[in-house]
Amino acid sequence: MSFPGLAEAYLEQSTGCHWMVDPNSIFVAVYGDPSQIFRQPAEALRGAVVSKVLDPAQAHSWSERFARAFEGQTQLLRVHAGASLWLVSVFPIRLDGEIRFVGGLARETTAWGSAEQELRHTVLGALKAQEFERKQVSKLLHDVVGQNLTAMGLQLDLLRMDMETVSQEGCDRIVEMQKVLEQIMEQVREATYAFNPSAVERAGLRSALDRMVSRMRGRFLGAVRVHVDPSLKLPQPTATAFFHIAEEAVENAVQHASCSVIEIAVKSSRSGTFLEVRDNGTGFDSSDILGARRGLGLLSMEHYAAQAGLELSIVSGRRTGTLVRAASNGAV
Repeated sequence: MSFPGLAEAYLEQSTGCHWMVDPNSIFVAVYGDPSQIFRQPAEALRGAVVSKVLDPAQAHSWSERFARAFEGQTQLLRVHAGASLWLVSVFPIRLDGEIRFVGGLARETTAWGSAEQELRHTVLGALKAQEFERKQVSKLLHDVVGQNLTAMGLQLDLLRMDMETVSQEGCDRIVEMQKVLEQIMEQVREATYAFNPSAVERAGLRSALDRMVSRMRGRFLGAVRVHVDPSLKLPQPTATAFFHIAEEAVENAVQHASCSVIEIAVKSSRSGTFLEVRDNGTGFDSSDILGARRGLGLLSMEHYAAQAGLELSIVSGRRTGTLVRAASNGAV
């Protein structure tokens, strides 16, 4: 039994919002209420060009998303619209084996299930506790261990000067001890920096990223490239969030992606500034990030992005690697 117009009725009356865009960036079909996503009603979007019907910042962001989908990428995004949170899928639509359109699906997920709410509160509490503990460890290393090692170095200097007229062999041994002590002091300095949550504030984003890359060299033998636009002047909350998101993304790539190249970039576009962390690894099923299998790394990235008011997106494929992108002003 068939019912004419059933598919149209289903799409129009579903709780989500659906749309299709052609290669000329024209909304050829819109179902449901898209006003939360595009700030325009369905009637205004149908038949309109993306760049004409959306404001410039939005048009730029969505044009980039649609372009990626026409290249074959499926993107799963979490988009904040006022007080609402939406899960958005942007994906290619193939006809006769060729990508002819880009489809979109948005579902509001503001009312989280109780289990996820509890998990998020637990993760948030754990992250805050971790940040406090890291700060305390950093303070201990700097104020106690570091200063005591420095005092020990000064005492060894004095002892070496006293021994110069007594025993050259003793002086040589003291010099060797000082070399070992210097190595220990450098390791303590690195640990102090790594544990200090205000590392970005003290040293700047580029320096913090470079140090983070240096720390993971022993566990990753591939290439890591870092590019930070030197002309950017980022607000401190944005810079700190970019660093933490990059740290989590790189850690995930090193542990799980089996990749040989990781690229970290902080750039600007017409619609805002953004961070990208890209790897050439095995990728994963992107539907996992919408389901119950989201790990602590992703929850942490979401936490840091939400704190700084950033939009976070993750694009991954089994053969294309993974791209983590965080952007200000909706420039995802």
